[in-house]
Amino acid sequence: MTLEQLRVFVAVAERQHVTRAAAALNMTQSTASAALAALESRHGTRLFDRVGRGLALNDAGRTLLPYAREVLLAANRAEEALSDLAGLRRGTLRIGASQTVASYWLPQRMVRFSEMHPLIDLALEVQNTSQVAAAVLSGEADLGLVEGPVRSPELEVTPIATDSLALVAAVSHPLAGRDVGLDDLRGERWVMREVGSGTRQVAEESLKRLGFAPGEIRIALELPSNEAVISAVRTGGLLTVLSEVTVAAALATGALVRLPIELSTRSFSLVTHCERQQSQAAQAFARMLLAGT
Repeated sequence: MTLEQLRVFVAVAERQHVTRAAAALNMTQSTASAALAALESRHGTRLFDRVGRGLALNDAGRTLLPYAREVLLAANRAEEALSDLAGLRRGTLRIGASQTVASYWLPQRMVRFSEMHPLIDLALEVQNTSQVAAAVLSGEADLGLVEGPVRSPELEVTPIATDSLALVAAVSHPLAGRDVGLDDLRGERWVMREVGSGTRQVAEESLKRLGFAPGEIRIALELPSNEAVISAVRTGGLLTVLSEVTVAAALATGALVRLPIELSTRSFSLVTHCERQQSQAAQAFARMLLAGT
């Protein structure tokens, strides 16, 4: 089997459609079909079942898929290793970042790195903290940038910046503009990020340190993005805890108000694999972040 056949197989498996897979790989549909047919013919087994106009993996295809992904990942690593021989004149750096970091802290640093190394391609995948950690563990991301705690003996976690949390409500909320104590917060309804997000983890830990028992916070909504949480809070009946940088614009316009409860600070952290060799691009990006530039 060839790398091209495996790339076509994985692309079709992920999209369940040959034409869409061919478009993603920038090849013709006939070329993709021929590569898939050659792979099946070489090993005397079909890898997909036809379902309507699409394709679905059968048992043989499901067996091959993880091995195919592993081979393609190894091939990409080999290409990157050879590219490193040319220094930082070419290559791709794959970054996984959690939402707050990716939206409010990282972009200007990516621009700065791109100006320093214009021929290094930066590929950013935005996920929650647990997903970023998993991507670094699997090798899908060269390095990660997260706002929540990561606990894995295979990962090295290095704080690179400090972030503050804010307890906010809509300007129309009954607690807005008042001196607020912990008892005032008990019984209120909250909206939080989804389980697994760094913001959710740190918010719950911060509230626990204030004296809230597990389960005492009434979480009415769980939403998958900071923007969705802010939109829900602006309706007037909910409280939340988010990063200061996330709510800065809403506070400036008066759409949200900060309640006078002091919360913990947290770190933005760089996540790398303890055993995987870092590319020169990854090392240069990490050095830039650690230098605070």
